[in-house]
Amino acid sequence: MANNIKEKIQADLQQAKSTGQLRTEHIREIVKSAVAQVAAEFKEGSSELRDLVKDAVSAVIENLQEKGGELKEEVTASIEGALEGVNTKRHEAIVKTQGELKRLQSQLDGEEKQLQQEVDGMLAEIEATGKNKSANTKSAIDSAINAIKDSDEVALLKKRYAQLQAQLAIVKANLAARYGGRSGEVKDYLDEAQNWYNEARPQAEALATKVEEKRSHLEDQLGAAGTALAKKERQLKQTLRELLLTTADFFKDKDKEPTDKQKETANK
Repeated sequence: MANNIKEKIQADLQQAKSTGQLRTEHIREIVKSAVAQVAAEFKEGSSELRDLVKDAVSAVIENLQEKGGELKEEVTASIEGALEGVNTKRHEAIVKTQGELKRLQSQLDGEEKQLQQEVDGMLAEIEATGKNKSANTKSAIDSAINAIKDSDEVALLKKRYAQLQAQLAIVKANLAARYGGRSGEVKDYLDEAQNWYNEARPQAEALATKVEEKRSHLEDQLGAAGTALAKKERQLKQTLRELLLTTADFFKDKDKEPTDKQKETANK
């Protein structure tokens, strides 16, 4: 196995050298392809797979030693390619599971919206019953209904949920990019993050200057990640990592924003 995988990788590297295409991304794809072909023969988690990854990386190191100088990027590319290749089947299973989760999430969102519509309809009927009541009774009914509709707890829960979903989508984009995800898969996660981020943004709230600056930076980072993905830049993983850190920092500051009631109290 060791000789076969090494011979395959070294032959492909030599061919890439001869055509002047021996870039880190190409090294990654050469190793990934060679490892994926052999990995299919072994059981997941077996010692043979670990040896396969080790042999593949060694093949690259041995082939490029003559180059001299810094080999960090090439070695990193070979390790990433080997890990992606050896986990191809497992990643496909993860993608399938994620697709099922998204379907269930969509179904859950639809059921929650339907439930909310039914609750709103019931509240509207209760509100209608107060029209023929005394002023005090009508005021009490209206006040109770408004308190339920405008509950700070409900608003906070919805906001937190959207924030967590946005961060989770960015985590998934990072994992997909790092462990062999296709560009379309990464883009889906970035789009999902953008949608949840938009839902988490306050619609009618004056933001502090510091938070506004971070919001703008987060939007720029989301745009940069999409641009890097479209161009298949080598910096995509670094851009996604920075996006993840920016998102965590932004939502941390958002947690400190005062609620409307807190603002009213402070202004009194």
